[in-house]
Amino acid sequence: MFESKKNNLPFKSVQLVHSGEDYFSRLERIINDAVTEIHIQTYIFDNDATGKRILLAIKEALKRQVKVYLLLDGFGSLSFPNEISKELRQAGGHIRFFSPLFSASSFYIGRRLHKKVVVADGKVALIGGINIANRYRGTPNTKPWLDFAIEINSPIAKDIQSHCKANYSKKKSALRKTISPIFDAEEKVMIQILQNDWLNRKSEISKAYIKSIRNAKEKVIIVGSYFLPGRKLTNALLEASKTKVKIQLILSGVSDLPMTHRASCYLYSKLLKHNIELYEWNQSVLHGKAMVVDGSWTTIGSFNLNNLSSYASIEMNVGIESPAFATLFEEELQQILLQCQKITPESFQTRNNFISKITTAFSYYITRGIEIIVTYLPYKRFNHS
Repeated sequence: MFESKKNNLPFKSVQLVHSGEDYFSRLERIINDAVTEIHIQTYIFDNDATGKRILLAIKEALKRQVKVYLLLDGFGSLSFPNEISKELRQAGGHIRFFSPLFSASSFYIGRRLHKKVVVADGKVALIGGINIANRYRGTPNTKPWLDFAIEINSPIAKDIQSHCKANYSKKKSALRKTISPIFDAEEKVMIQILQNDWLNRKSEISKAYIKSIRNAKEKVIIVGSYFLPGRKLTNALLEASKTKVKIQLILSGVSDLPMTHRASCYLYSKLLKHNIELYEWNQSVLHGKAMVVDGSWTTIGSFNLNNLSSYASIEMNVGIESPAFATLFEEELQQILLQCQKITPESFQTRNNFISKITTAFSYYITRGIEIIVTYLPYKRFNHS
């Protein structure tokens, strides 16, 4: 299992956070230290041991008269118990489900709240790809899914909190505003909050990925769960490889969505022909979404490289312009690479027999078709979630 260097980052404003106990101890501490207001907005909040641990911290915060706003996705958190929702409301908490799967007038799948953001008192925030569930913390018998987040201790947390308020209260005009980046002169780090919310005219993460890859001069490392990039991003990778940029992709070897993994494999042949290095992480489910470019710019968040994240879901990433931060994160990614299975043209050819080719092609076109249907079909409730 990957062993991270959790305490080696010389930053206060931005700190790398890992799935497992690292993330959940920080989340618990942020809730316990909150004085006035907490916003938690996430895709999955399970009522398992991990969820109950965080719920206990939330209930204690409510006893301290802290305002708590919980926004959960109506599909991802479909199993969240009604009795707990009632209990939180009775204790003074605020809880809302984003785009409930079932309503009196429709059945809705498409647009989802996929971002994972926590912010307290406008001072500290957690943003990444980690949901509140046992699978992200791990158990005595299972390793946590591999994922990352960023803890932010910066004035930009105030703007993140304002955005979360607007999201909870459905203030569309406020949601369409961008969050201005902040430069920490002491630590020499630029912090950006990037968002994708296509229906609110935001494609900041998609554009940042494509622009940074196109402008890369030396090296790009991508951690990509559910890797099914669209045409623009695929072309950006292929064009960068033609200019001798070294591209390393860390992809899922073990996936909670086997068909999506198979669909990703359909792209391997083209990527390998363009000298793009492919690595599969097999020690647990890979759920991370991150990129480092030229040892200078890093992005980590909830954004997957596929159409759902680009056009259907609401996503949030942190962009960090800092050679020091990028170098330290890249060192961790290199340690992960050493524990991955490298996919070479020879090894891929060995496993890519006739049946495998048929299976991967079928998986690719079915998965892409499902994404298109879910993403683009018109729904009455697009603007009422």
